[in-house]
Amino acid sequence: MQFQIPIQIKPLTEPITYRDKLLLIGSCFTEHIGNYLSDVKFQVLQNPNGILFDPLSVCGSIISYIDNKQYTDEDLFYLNEAWHSWHHHSRFSNPDKTLALQAINQSQQEAHHFLKAADWLIITLGSSFIYKLIATAPTDLQKGISRQQNNVANCHKAPAQTFQKHLCTIEEIVTALDGMLFRLFHFNPKLNIIFTISPVRHLRDGVIENNRSKARLIEAVHHVVNKFDKLNYFPAYELVIDVLRDYRFYDIDMAHPNYPATQFVLEHFFDACVEESAKSLAEDIRKINIARNHKPFNPASQQHKQFLQQYASKVAQLQAAHPYLNLTAEKAYFNV
Repeated sequence: MQFQIPIQIKPLTEPITYRDKLLLIGSCFTEHIGNYLSDVKFQVLQNPNGILFDPLSVCGSIISYIDNKQYTDEDLFYLNEAWHSWHHHSRFSNPDKTLALQAINQSQQEAHHFLKAADWLIITLGSSFIYKLIATAPTDLQKGISRQQNNVANCHKAPAQTFQKHLCTIEEIVTALDGMLFRLFHFNPKLNIIFTISPVRHLRDGVIENNRSKARLIEAVHHVVNKFDKLNYFPAYELVIDVLRDYRFYDIDMAHPNYPATQFVLEHFFDACVEESAKSLAEDIRKINIARNHKPFNPASQQHKQFLQQYASKVAQLQAAHPYLNLTAEKAYFNV
């Protein structure tokens, strides 16, 4: 008896390898993918602007990396005793304006150089809703944003009446993606892209509104994937919504997929998008990670010293066979 809808995920023609550089950008589910890859030592840079949900913010951020945009005092605003950027997540916010700018510009430069050399860009879109700063917003809050492009990537807990909520049309999303992709392929012609839609439900928008929002993302993404070469789609959304289809795979908020659901999606991502030899290497690295997380009962015991020596030898062998891996932390841990 069959209890799940079978889903056929077409493997990538040229799958991801350990020698590739991967930039990930988008919603919080982006960070699940990024952390999963980073834990097994892929070369990853994720969310240089912090978490972004809507396609216009994602496209604007990527263009800012291409241009190596450097932010100034005029790009920041002051609210709730901290300096913020309308284009960045609150992890860049700081009571000290100089430190906020330093963190933002350092991240911009890193993203610019990484994207220029990247082999893969993984984009996870979460919502078609955007928030626009209204014309009557306080003058102090209008810093760092133009009247022509007044959508914000993060509201930073500003009063709700400061914004107008807007559900992007499919045409608006496609136009933003088209313009960004044109600039992107000119900047880095070798780049391959994987699009995915976050399975996180934005229930604060409402159930009907969330489904409309996701539907527009799916339609727009498939439009550009079918239009351009080197674009791919991975069905993270469909794996949770249509294959798992059960509230036991959601967290207590009924919006975020829980650990088993997330792992289910990530295992399918690895199977479809990563080359076979890399899967084997990743498994070896996972075993080393498990050993590194082991908590010894008696760190001074001879048994634990032998354990460390055993894994120090395994790390050394792995490094010799794969010199491009960054195993500095593992070497330091086991060679004590």
